[in-house]
Amino acid sequence: MVLLALALGCATSPPRHPLDPHPRTVAQRRMQTRRFETTDEIQVLQASSALLVDHGFTIDTSEHRLGVLVASKDRKAVEAGQVILSIIAGALSKSDVPYDHHQKMRASIVIRPVGKKSLAVRATFQRVVWNNHGQVSRREPLNDPEIYTKFFARLAKALFLEAHEL
Repeated sequence: MVLLALALGCATSPPRHPLDPHPRTVAQRRMQTRRFETTDEIQVLQASSALLVDHGFTIDTSEHRLGVLVASKDRKAVEAGQVILSIIAGALSKSDVPYDHHQKMRASIVIRPVGKKSLAVRATFQRVVWNNHGQVSRREPLNDPEIYTKFFARLAKALFLEAHEL
């Protein structure tokens, strides 16, 4: 009984509710989302699409009625250091040690109304990496704040230019 009382006395805070988002998730959503003072979802989707195409992406899916856009691009993922280590490890173990070969970058844009005069735009970027054996070696979100800062700055500029017909 004394041990139970001591254990309960050490609790510092009540457990989170299971449906409450983790603070890290909230911060990530904040980084991935911007609000724009417009109600023209088509214009925002078109500007997002043009921006992604200008950066080498191909539009995979665009559903303007849902405010969704998905784009991707293929890139090499070969790193010289990783290949050298693969060769050395392969020679020592007398086996073929895989190394990263290519990757697919994916961008997803979701637009939703916020109030009567603005739209929230959420962008997410991910990548899937395949090794030289054709196996997926990594799937990961791209959480570098600079990626999102640059994307939204360019999107804001494109929307400004479009709105002022420049």
